[in-house]
Amino acid sequence: MQHIVFRLADSLPAELHQRIAKAQSDEFGLVLDAALDQGHGSHNLAVPQIAELVQTALLRFDSERYRLIAWCVMPNHVHVLAELKTGTRLDAVVHSWKSYTAKQADRLLERNGSFWAPEYFDRFMRDEEHVARTAVYIEANPVKAGLCANICDWPYSSAWQGWGGRDARGPDLQQ
Repeated sequence: MQHIVFRLADSLPAELHQRIAKAQSDEFGLVLDAALDQGHGSHNLAVPQIAELVQTALLRFDSERYRLIAWCVMPNHVHVLAELKTGTRLDAVVHSWKSYTAKQADRLLERNGSFWAPEYFDRFMRDEEHVARTAVYIEANPVKAGLCANICDWPYSSAWQGWGGRDARGPDLQQ
């Protein structure tokens, strides 16, 4: 089970990127999240069609390639908590999310260039308590960043309208 964070190409100014790179491993995630929550960059993920595109891409292979536990599409980055299915590589999953959504977003925004930063960050979940704390953190991220008052108010997250986890398909993929 992994907590994965990927971000827009322009979401971190050079000085913040350098500070994050120098952070100790135990504080790396906190420093990264705090920098991303400052809201630097283009905020292309705040465009409803783009946020929905990313959310739909995450949901597309849920229960097939991975099991989504929690996710949140923020204005300049994305959090995902997922358990990979046996034989599925994390780098391949993240590449498919980023490649597909970058092409579609560039088309919708009528732009060219780097959409996503080339790297992504992941953290292995140690136990069920770690998973639970991380899921709460992910779903509370929009509240912490001042984007909404309640986790259920953010439409691009697993908390929106009580997604419910493994068997639900989210607002855009209801069966």
